[in-house]
Amino acid sequence: MGARPRKVKPRRSGAFRTQRGWGRLILVLGGASSGKSTVALSLAGRRSPRAFVATGEPLDEEMAERIRAHRLSRQGRWETFEIPVDVAKWFSVEGRRYRTVVLDCLTLWLSNLQRQGIPAADVPTQVRDMLQAARRANGRVVIVTNELGLGIVPPDRATRRFRTLAGQVNQQVAEEADEVHLAMSGLTLRLK
Repeated sequence: MGARPRKVKPRRSGAFRTQRGWGRLILVLGGASSGKSTVALSLAGRRSPRAFVATGEPLDEEMAERIRAHRLSRQGRWETFEIPVDVAKWFSVEGRRYRTVVLDCLTLWLSNLQRQGIPAADVPTQVRDMLQAARRANGRVVIVTNELGLGIVPPDRATRRFRTLAGQVNQQVAEEADEVHLAMSGLTLRLK
């Protein structure tokens, strides 16, 4: 008689998900005006208390108007934090207080890191630190990001480099996420 087959435990998604009770990480990606923020709020659910971590900064009037519109769409049901750079620190200090956190958006955070002078080579470490801190939040964390690779090839080198870096960051977060959803024209497709 041969050896009995061993039961193989399914691999848990997420390299940092090593302790029981850690939260669920969901990534929502899509193009500009694809409906990804609305999808993220829907996936976040209704568990309270809820935090909305906004990385966008009102650097011009158009961006200020977008921020105002996003705030109105949440209608005070979320506690909003404007955290352009120190997202990992926010999760470490505040994250455990919330059962639901939406981080909107990873691409703007990446842009802010670049504006702060963080070299591209250091970005994966920044992302890793943010993901580790987000995992310790204990609740559901929904991260919104832009899929920049579906458009035309940018004509200038700096934009092409940023697009490549954003793609690498999205892949890093998607690998760690428990779920990944793609938003297009207000519709969603679950990828993972």
